[in-house]
Amino acid sequence: MDGVPESHTGWTFVTNHARVLAAIADNPSTRIRDIAAHCRLTERAVQKIIADLEQDGYLSHVRAGRTNTYRIDPGKVLRHPAEAGLTVASLLSLLVQDEADRTPLPLPDSRRPTRA
Repeated sequence: MDGVPESHTGWTFVTNHARVLAAIADNPSTRIRDIAAHCRLTERAVQKIIADLEQDGYLSHVRAGRTNTYRIDPGKVLRHPAEAGLTVASLLSLLVQDEADRTPLPLPDSRRPTRA
């Protein structure tokens, strides 16, 4: 993982589920491999998190060939009682970078735009 900082040890403010959701919000067609690198997780951990999010209705996907495109339900309410009434959209508004400042997750080579 060239250019990816070392994994973080110790506690953090944001859960891995929130990080994966934010990575998908940044690029709904991103690959699990790229999410894993971005979030400093294993691909297997990302697969499990995506399965959790899909099972509870926070996320769905459409498969086109070998590519998944994810859809987040922004109106879904967060699970923990301490966040009662807060939606996924409100969480993502804190985690996802402003469009002007965003550095999107890389596209796989097959989907990179070609230069003219």
